[in-house]
Amino acid sequence: MTPFASAILKWYDAYGRKELPWQKNKSAYTVWLSEIMLQQTQVTTVIPYYERFLARFPTVIDLANAEQDEVLHLWTGLGYYARARNLHKAAKIVAEQYGGEFPKDLEQMNDLPGVGRSTAAAVLSSVHKLPHAILDGNVKRTLARNFIVEGWPGQKKVENKLWEYAEQHTPRKDVDKYNQAMMDMGALVCTRSKPKCTLCPVSTMCEANKLDKQLDFPGKKPKKEKPVKETWFVMLYHDNQVWLEQRPQSGIWGGLFCFPQNETAEIEHQLDLRSIQEQNIQSNETLIAFRHTFSHYHLDITPVLVKLTKQPDLIMEGTKGLWYNLSQPEEIGLAAPVKQLLESLPFELDTCV
Repeated sequence: MTPFASAILKWYDAYGRKELPWQKNKSAYTVWLSEIMLQQTQVTTVIPYYERFLARFPTVIDLANAEQDEVLHLWTGLGYYARARNLHKAAKIVAEQYGGEFPKDLEQMNDLPGVGRSTAAAVLSSVHKLPHAILDGNVKRTLARNFIVEGWPGQKKVENKLWEYAEQHTPRKDVDKYNQAMMDMGALVCTRSKPKCTLCPVSTMCEANKLDKQLDFPGKKPKKEKPVKETWFVMLYHDNQVWLEQRPQSGIWGGLFCFPQNETAEIEHQLDLRSIQEQNIQSNETLIAFRHTFSHYHLDITPVLVKLTKQPDLIMEGTKGLWYNLSQPEEIGLAAPVKQLLESLPFELDTCV
């Protein structure tokens, strides 16, 4: 065991997190579920989602047998919805191809939708104590500082260098504790903007600390101005119900329910598509626009509330839609801005004339 690994393990025994929900009664299913949820999401945000998921889907078989709509509904608000779709796909593969037991082979685990090398290693090391190195964002930061690895980890050559250090220092003994310790180090000590170097167990080994250049590592992602796109949400309303349609499985908000969208303020085309006659429109109100930000661009959304005098038949070929009752809402996956608008709609209805 390297001096680095020894120091990390000693620190973990004293200060590491040992009471997280997925650390109790561990199984490949519970650890995998937590690892997927923790991708690009903080622990405090994940815990209530994890607990709700596990209460509804106690086993991977339960998850595999669920409808995608219910999976997306429970995921609503957690973001990065491709994770939820891949979670459901992976559960089906585990149920159908592996008899409900997650594979212990790293490559087979890695091949599951949405998993990847580090997540596969995290599950197998945590549950089966197999000596596989991990490399999530927290680990990358800790290693990049300690061994002054130049460059942005999103570049393959930089990531490969970090993997070398990760594998070099991952011990064969107590690998489950070590990998958890490395995640804890990045989350609690070697943090992004204010690293607690005085509390760090490897501060005397850390090359960035010696140079007083902790914040220079890891290298920053090259800045690129996010483009701005626009869309108009057509909110068809009648008798305390609004019309929602399921989006295609690929693309933004894949598989989630959303309002009909239009690329311009001229929404008549959307009304024509749904055979909504002018005489059936009670009022048409443009609500306050707001911005929703994705990882690659900003989306400026302008909601248009269209009150109807009667509920039209909106069953469209190739489109799955429903009238969403605001008083008794369906358990479906909702795009975050749609959920936001639905929650504010009672207020808007009171103010619109």
